[in-house]
Amino acid sequence: MTGLMVCLAVLAVAGAYGSVHTRRSGRLKVRGRDGDVRLGAAELGASLGRKATLVQFSSAFCQPCRATRRTLTEVAGMVDGVAHVEIDAEDRLELVRSLQILRTPTVLVLDAEGRVVRRASGQPRRADVIAALGEAV
Repeated sequence: MTGLMVCLAVLAVAGAYGSVHTRRSGRLKVRGRDGDVRLGAAELGASLGRKATLVQFSSAFCQPCRATRRTLTEVAGMVDGVAHVEIDAEDRLELVRSLQILRTPTVLVLDAEGRVVRRASGQPRRADVIAALGEAV
């Protein structure tokens, strides 16, 4: 009987963790320490968009990175003056560490000056990306 109770408790905790993790993954949010971060063409290796820039940190083995790439490319194509820059996290470890990027895909939404406006860890939804661009522009 004790084994059954332990099993049920473990399943309940795992289910709660999975639910919270799923709800938080891919949400574009503001972090207090991101407000002072500015990225330019030198850090990104590409020029900033005229109005905003979508920066995606990816890795070769990341399956959600492919879907995120498609989503960000489509959104950047819909809005004039928005650029999409994809950075291989393995090639740019210093930048990854300085921005405290812990997983791929991670998406940063930059305004015209290169200031980080929003950040998402995981695959963001198209509607959330469009809303974050509205704030950046």
